[in-house]
Amino acid sequence: MRFTSTPRGARLARRLVSHRLNDWGHPYTTPTNETLTLITAELTANAVRHGHVPGRDFHLQLTLTEGTFRIEVTDTRAERQPPSTLPIPDSASQSGRGLLLVAALADDWGVTPRPVAPGKTVWAKLRVTTGGHPRTHGVAPRPADSASAYGHNTESGPATSSQRRDGLGLRPGAASYGDRRP
Repeated sequence: MRFTSTPRGARLARRLVSHRLNDWGHPYTTPTNETLTLITAELTANAVRHGHVPGRDFHLQLTLTEGTFRIEVTDTRAERQPPSTLPIPDSASQSGRGLLLVAALADDWGVTPRPVAPGKTVWAKLRVTTGGHPRTHGVAPRPADSASAYGHNTESGPATSSQRRDGLGLRPGAASYGDRRP
């Protein structure tokens, strides 16, 4: 699904993912819903803050294949790539922790160039064990560097997956964005 590259667009994308996960059997207060919603919030905020090109939207795709959720956020700014190694932000800094959170919460993440247009896709994967709980990490995993992310699972999954949707399977305005979740 496409969203305007604004803070409002990022908020709507985050809420839509939470609603979609609830529809797919992962209620709002479950660890899977909360973890994927937080990852979505960080990736979409980065797309708005660092990947914004005036007049261009960002795209969001959520898929579930064989017990693994994959969230992809695509923007049109190719020259602004996430760093291959994440610096530890200054303790006084009020920003710079988003990708550290993604690295700590996701099982894998990386950056893939957009094949047919300028831009990039930042993606994250989260495996869900039976019972709907994500696998937990003892320590924050080392993020996939951009070079290895380019060759890592860049092809699209099968279109026949039972829960794969075009975008997220909704038209803008088709879902309620009421105050069901802060």
